[in-house]
Amino acid sequence: MAEDISLKLEERTVLGKQVRQLRRDGFIPAVIHDHGKPSVHVMGKFPEVYKVYRQAGRHHAIKLSVGDKTYTALIKTTAFEPRKHVLSHIVFGAVEANEKVTAEIPIRLTDDIPAERASLLVIRHLEAVEVEALPKDLPDEIVVDAAPLVEVGDKLSVSDIVVPSGVVIITEPEHAIATVYEPSAVQAANDALAGEAEDVLPEAEEGAEVEAAEAGEATDAEGGVDSTEAGADKK
Repeated sequence: MAEDISLKLEERTVLGKQVRQLRRDGFIPAVIHDHGKPSVHVMGKFPEVYKVYRQAGRHHAIKLSVGDKTYTALIKTTAFEPRKHVLSHIVFGAVEANEKVTAEIPIRLTDDIPAERASLLVIRHLEAVEVEALPKDLPDEIVVDAAPLVEVGDKLSVSDIVVPSGVVIITEPEHAIATVYEPSAVQAANDALAGEAEDVLPEAEEGAEVEAAEAGEATDAEGGVDSTEAGADKK
């Protein structure tokens, strides 16, 4: 478990397109959803908010302070300005300390993978698993022992994961995490797919007219700058 993460925010009355000026002034607008209660509109200085976003991702509880109120929350969604990919909005979801929550936890294989030492190819199928736990029990990552990955055909599945006490994995146990392949076999498969694509391409191009679509300006929940939904960095 990582150390506690906390963030001090301010209430805000600026809504809609006016939040653009907040961003110019160095603030990130945010919203706290709290169990069906009216949403709390808040804002925080960009450096502090971005630091917490990088630390917490979507799987670590954050202690939010807003005036004399405090919340324990997880990051639910984030929005980014598309051209520069700058964080522009966050939605927090308040949780109770004694309430189990679901979150996606990154998977990390141990560094020593026997198959790679034998020049075989290990392909990852899963980068994170969904778990259920109390906020205080959510791990920052799940480390999976890669020692069983030795020969072609060896694989690791979700059922091979050992989780800390208090954590329950929701992802299907038969879901593969990583599989060992012969590099030449993978290359042959890729070449075959490339050949099929080349055979189809001329037919698709005959008489086809390609039109450039104008990108519509997406507006975030606050009516602010262009934004796209982005996932949290794997933590």
